Amino acid sequence: QNPLKPVTWEVGYLQTSPTEGQIIFTATIEKKWHIYSQRPTDVGPIPTSFTIAPNPNFELVGKVEEGNAHEEYVAAFEAKVFVFSEKAVFKQKIKLKNTNKTTTNCSLEFMTCNDVQCLPPSTLDFTVIIPDSGAKK
Repeated sequence: QNPLKPVTWEVGYLQTSPTEGQIIFTATIEKKWHIYSQRPTDVGPIPTSFTIAPNPNFELVGKVEEGNAHEEYVAAFEAKVFVFSEKAVFKQKIKLKNTNKTTTNCSLEFMTCNDVQCLPPSTLDFTVIIPDSGAKK
């Protein structure tokens, strides 16, 4: 029996200026399943969280921003929590310190539930390539 994999993640990089970019985490979520906002909650589901390894070639700007979560009553927790359905996008802005191509290791932890069950939290590891930004000094 295949383990359930209702959520698929992709991680990519978007350069937004010669000195800035975004690491973008995109979750595609099967119908009836949810993942959770990064907002801490007392009632149950673990928040989605991200860890990006420090890298001498760039610095993180602010925290990971998330798209619009919607608040929903979740029977499993008998509480309202902020959830994502179908698709969720999280973005971490970075400021490049040089034009070098670099790779960075990221991990994310998330939990997914549907109306009847929750899967144990999962941690996934990714390597993101940040290309030579080609900025002229």
